[in-house]
Amino acid sequence: MSEKPKPPTVVLDDPEDRRGRLKQIGGSQSDRWNNTLANQTMSALWIAHAGPGERDVLFGAAAAGLAGIAPKDEIEGMLAAQMIAAHAAAMECYRRAMLPEQPVHGRQDNLNAANKLQRSFAVTLDALNRHRGKGAQSITVRHVTVNADQAIVGDVTHNGGPGAQTKLEGQSHAITYAPGQTLWGENPIGPAVPVTVDAKR
Repeated sequence: MSEKPKPPTVVLDDPEDRRGRLKQIGGSQSDRWNNTLANQTMSALWIAHAGPGERDVLFGAAAAGLAGIAPKDEIEGMLAAQMIAAHAAAMECYRRAMLPEQPVHGRQDNLNAANKLQRSFAVTLDALNRHRGKGAQSITVRHVTVNADQAIVGDVTHNGGPGAQTKLEGQSHAITYAPGQTLWGENPIGPAVPVTVDAKR
């Protein structure tokens, strides 16, 4: 009888692995992760018709692309790898669509596939920017105050994100009122209201 294969042993605190020498490529302190991510990215490239020298150039370009995106953690590393894979696949679809012998329906199929890949790239890029905190939306609310004598319009711009502040643009008195008009809360102290106190409490 053959012996059962032993389950793999995973060491997470291997000091040799945790040096992070390739962190600029995969975003991790673990070089096993960084190497795996780089290999996955290169495996996603279309190299069937590339010679050995051209493959080396493509692999080097993919690694340079990962380093250029500069992932700061494993999530950014995965997103960077997916962006490069989507870009490479889209460009291959464009190349095939332009082949002279390509039939009309084949060209259309490749262009449709390239369009979907471009959308995937854009979605992944947006996810990377949001993860990095660059995806906050800017919302402008327009306030219009109309009184008997005047109407003044002002913009209030709110930039999303933690600790964001409201900014008044335009006139310093963007929201105002005509003299003599009564505003809500003009009298902070209202009439006295009797309050019943429960002596037991």
